[in-house]
Amino acid sequence: MGKWMKKAGWISILSAVLIVGACSPKEVEKPASDDGKPKSGDLTPLEKPAKVFIAEDGAASGAGFYIAKEKGYFEDYNISVEFADFANSDDMLPALAAGEVDIAGGVSTASFFNAIAQGIDVRIIADKGHNMPGKSYFSFVIGNHMVDEIKEYSDFKGKKIAVSSRNSIDGYIYQEMLKHAGLTEEDVEYVHIADFGAMLGAIDSGTIDAALNIEPLIAQGIHQGFHVRFGDATDYAPESQIAMVLASPQFMEKEELSLRFMAAYLKGVRDYNDAFFKEKGKEEIIDIMVKHTALKDPELWERVFVTGLDPNGKMFVDDIKKQYETYKANGAIRGEIDFDKSVDPSLVERAIKEIGVYEE
Repeated sequence: MGKWMKKAGWISILSAVLIVGACSPKEVEKPASDDGKPKSGDLTPLEKPAKVFIAEDGAASGAGFYIAKEKGYFEDYNISVEFADFANSDDMLPALAAGEVDIAGGVSTASFFNAIAQGIDVRIIADKGHNMPGKSYFSFVIGNHMVDEIKEYSDFKGKKIAVSSRNSIDGYIYQEMLKHAGLTEEDVEYVHIADFGAMLGAIDSGTIDAALNIEPLIAQGIHQGFHVRFGDATDYAPESQIAMVLASPQFMEKEELSLRFMAAYLKGVRDYNDAFFKEKGKEEIIDIMVKHTALKDPELWERVFVTGLDPNGKMFVDDIKKQYETYKANGAIRGEIDFDKSVDPSLVERAIKEIGVYEE
């Protein structure tokens, strides 16, 4: 999906998708009114232009940002956006808390929760990635040598399973699968492979039997005959909050700006949902994704199971808390988090009042 999870659980997905071939993206035209200027039709533009800095690095989960930019939704509100790339989360989170960056993407990891518990003040404000039922973009695959042996989740007993990180969303989903299978960690062999791309060769050679992998490597591995999908992550973790939109407290205080930013973002997410789940305007949205992400093959976008992005911004808050408690039980959490303060859906709620609820 993007580079999330390799360093401190955040950035490995981009490295995974870099193996996909490149092609030239098409230019995306912005919609215009009769006077040639884009208009939103709901909130009035800001009186003065404003710039919003987003920590985003080509992750597919940033679709709402990319689409809103290319379709002119930010411009409608007199907002410009600039994407800032950080080497790792250790740099990004303090910058976000200090207001040097306004918006960022975060993934559930123990290190992320520890940063908040230790005083890094950020707000978790909207969905930025979850699995879609039956089409999980982050799920288990099994090697071809296992297709006649692994039929049920319980058949993972005694098998070598690769996972990219332990106290992160990867490890959480792994643990949820084992519980669903009626297995303990002693029943399987955990194999740490930090690079999702490296899992392809390991599973093809039979060094491992199964892996928790991610798109587009899942689709690519199937196409190349390395592995097959096994079940779906929503079988045992139906409401896992994998990634979240984060905001600085300073940005949240700018009520007129933050409201319009969120409205534009949700419009981008809605176009994404229309494209990938309703087949409306799909070619244009794929062009935008090709332009902004590391996945440069339009044909592959037709085959992958894409990131779930809620068109109403809804997060699975109970699951966020459950993940935190899981890491805590593993001894990976230092300190406590006030979730009533850290998780703030109020901006999404205000934006929905202005642009309406998305109709599924």
